[in-house]
Amino acid sequence: MVWFKPQTLLDKTYEIGILLKGIDGVLELVGAAALLFIPVRYFQRFSQWIADLEAGSSHHGFISTHIAHFGHSLAEGNHVFAILFLFTHGLVKVVLVACLLRNKLWAYPFGLVALTLFLGYQLYEMVIHPTFGMGFLTVLDIVIIWLVWREWRQVKADRSGSGSKGSNSKKPSPPVAAKA
Repeated sequence: MVWFKPQTLLDKTYEIGILLKGIDGVLELVGAAALLFIPVRYFQRFSQWIADLEAGSSHHGFISTHIAHFGHSLAEGNHVFAILFLFTHGLVKVVLVACLLRNKLWAYPFGLVALTLFLGYQLYEMVIHPTFGMGFLTVLDIVIIWLVWREWRQVKADRSGSGSKGSNSKKPSPPVAAKA
């Protein structure tokens, strides 16, 4: 099994970006499990507690506002969608990251399609509810998609034998002639 071995700054950026996607996927799976096994009323109480804390302060926090909104959204019955979204999104990311780091050739086009679909959903959300955070994450995802595409080209070139400077090229050294 051949593991990805970064050699250039772009390779290291690719590896970090992919690992961050994997961590994000694990957190999404944990979130889906929490929503599945923890009763919705606890999320509602937590979001109300955050909102009450915020009401006592002189400023309105970005995170507490979103937590309160999330709690109210769950109360309205959106928890099934949240569980399915987090589970599928997280599972795809974790499997994708594991396969990309193992240089599985089929994972590159699959990853490009999956990440582009996720990006499409993010763009839709940005049109509906634009935020700086979503814009920033969208730009990062565009960079990661480009890095995956770049790495896919290099791996294909290396496997076909035409890539001389790919990030994973392991060309054997020429045989040494024996002295007679």
